[in-house]
Formats: sequence, C-alpha cells, structure tokens
Amino acid sequence: MTQPTDLTFEQKLQNYADLAVRVGLGLGQSAAQGQRVLVQSPVEAAPLARAIVRSAYAAGASFADVRWDDDDVQKARFDLAPEGSFETISKWRVDAETEVANAGGAVIAIRATDPSLHAGAKPSDLAQHQRAVATYRKPYSLQVMTNQLNWNLITSPLPESAALIFPDVSKEEAVMRYWDAIFAATRADQSDPVAAWQQHLDKLHTRKQILTDKQYASLHFLSQHGRGGDTDLTVGLADDHVWGGGSSLTPSGIAFTANIPTEEVWTAPHRGRTEGTVVSTKPLSYNGVLISGIRIRFEGGRIVEASAESGQDVLRQLIDTDEGSHHLGEVALVPHSSPISRSGLFFYNTLYDENAASHIAIGSAYRFNVKGGVESNDTFVAKGGNDSLVHVDWMIGSSEMDVDGLTKDGSREPVMRAGEFVI
Repeated sequence: MTQPTDLTFEQKLQNYADLAVRVGLGLGQSAAQGQRVLVQSPVEAAPLARAIVRSAYAAGASFADVRWDDDDVQKARFDLAPEGSFETISKWRVDAETEVANAGGAVIAIRATDPSLHAGAKPSDLAQHQRAVATYRKPYSLQVMTNQLNWNLITSPLPESAALIFPDVSKEEAVMRYWDAIFAATRADQSDPVAAWQQHLDKLHTRKQILTDKQYASLHFLSQHGRGGDTDLTVGLADDHVWGGGSSLTPSGIAFTANIPTEEVWTAPHRGRTEGTVVSTKPLSYNGVLISGIRIRFEGGRIVEASAESGQDVLRQLIDTDEGSHHLGEVALVPHSSPISRSGLFFYNTLYDENAASHIAIGSAYRFNVKGGVESNDTFVAKGGNDSLVHVDWMIGSSEMDVDGLTKDGSREPVMRAGEFVI
C-alpha cells in the first residue's frame, strides 16, 4: 500500500474532494459525463464544498450546486418554536434531491452535525419532525435504497465534534487533528489516493462475493464482554440475500462508492428471523442526541425490549417510528483491525464509527441486498426484506466478538474470531 506523504493541507483537501467526486460519485466515467451534481453541506464546511464543486466540473459535470445546512438554525427551532409545529418541514430541501435524482444526476452529502445539538430537546418533538421529513423523503430514499442514482456520504470537522474527540487541546488544534484523522481514514494523505482506493475496493468485492456464495441461513454473534452485558444474537438472513461492499452500479452503469470511508460488507436480515439479545459497543450519535449503552432483545425478528444508559427516550421513539423500525434492515461485518478502529478514536459520526465495528441497523433494508428486490417489491417482501421510514446503524462489534455462519443444513462455520475475519 502507498504510504502517506508530506502533502500540504491544501493538497490533501483537494485529494479528498477528488476522491468524493471520482470514487464516491464515480464522475469521470463515460456513463457519468454531463451529470448534474448536488452537494449538501454544512455552512462550516464551505471550503470542502467549494472544492467538490470545482472537482465535479473538472470531472465532466454539467452543473454543480450546493444546498447549505446550518446546525444553529435547527437548534433555534427546537429551542424556541411552539409546541405542535414540528411536522412542518421545508419541502424544497427534499425537492432539491429529488429533482437532481429524477434528472439522472448525482447527490453528495457532507454529513457533519454537532453530536449534542438537540441534547435538551423533547424526544417527541424530534421524533415528530424526523417522521415528517422521512415520510416526505420516502420516494427519494427508495431511489437511494435501489441504487437508482450515484450518491455519496463524506464528513468534515465541526468545532463541536472536534472538541469532543480531542478534548485536551484548543478548538483550532482539535479541528486540525480531526482533519488529519479524516485524511488518514480516507487515504487522502497518499500520493495516489484513487489507486489506493481501487485496491481497497477490490478486497471488499472479494469478501462480499465469498459471503454471497455461502448463502448462510443466519449469523450468530456471541460476545461476553459487551458494555451492557453479553451479546447472544442470531440474525436470520433474507432468502436469496446478496452481500454489498465497496462500489455499486447504477442502472446506467456508473460505478460509485456510497460511503467514504467504507470498511464493511453488509446484507439484509430476514425481518422475521432475528432472536436473542444484543448490546452496543459504541455510543450512537443520532439526530443531535448521544445514545449509549443500548441493549435490545428480539423475538421472532421483532424488538420486544429496548433500553439505553443515556438517550433511552430517543431510542424508543426511533423504534416506534413505524412497524418496520421494530425490525432489522442491515447486518454488517467490519474487522476490529480496520483503520478507523486502529485509530482509537470515537468520531461521534456514524459514517466513521460504523466502519470501526460490526453493526446492525434498525429499519429499512437496501433492496439490492435481496435478489430480485429492486425489480419487485413483492419479491423483496416475500424473501424477508424489511421496509421502514428509517435506517439507523449502531455498533455491536469488538475484539471479543465471534461470528458464526449457520448453513441451511444446520452446520456451523466460523466467520469471525475475536473481531477478525477467518472465512
């Protein structure tokens, strides 16, 4: 693997923008020439958003625009807006995504929010607003869940997040250390990051193909050292499931990588076949609230008990979003030796933290994780795929986690031992 070089900050930032555009969105390929690009960005990440716009034009985009987000505006609403007003949403914000997707364009989001933004807000207000947004956004979300467009998620430091990750230095120094961690995790600090990413994606493609060919009936997770107790969880897998990992293809043939960074391979659980108890190994930063010490028990695929050491009301509101949010929509395997795990950092950002540990997701499954699921909703449902307004990942893996694959004839094969792949 290419080693990090002594690049300047500006060069690494440009590398990062180029990765987001050329590896993340897949621009530069002949099938992507002339695409529109929408960048969603916090106002604090303006330099990165501008670099992405320039990189998009350099890669052949016909039009690139930015939709700005502002945490302080959101916080003001939940601090000051009247009770009962939280179902009102800015439809134009979702319409911007839908318009670009319907025009055959690409969407990239810089996901960065103060992890404690809504720590003092009423969980019912947050849930009301989240449900309203998710309901209106459902048609666009379905396009994402079926890979109808090339899309990508990245992040950028915020002073609030940086101060939590690096509490013993000044805010300015914390932000620069956060940047260094991002550049290292995304390989943007290497002289040829695009080539380094291609090697990494090839490894993920090999791993997902091996697991798809296995067609395990279920995965058994066992750990006796979880923060909230023991994990003993059997996740039944959807019939004819397909593992994802690395890059994906749109119907027009554009290869894109939805998450940068990505260290996971994942597939769809069967919504009715998860049994047992699971505890979180890292906190979940969700909707501006930190939820830690999650403990959930499943029977017949459905959540029947749920608790948390902090953020319990928000967790329960999430689970009660709809019927689908009482079931799983994703199970993902990540080696404990992943670069993000080795960094020893907790990022307060699921995009990064889910790539440090194996995880599961409450809510909707990706349709392409079930054979025939993209083409037919009836097939997706019949084979066990789950549908919901939400899809929220939380981390359950650690260096103590063992994972076995249970075959259809009842035999057991080791997949991971002590958090590392042995398959």
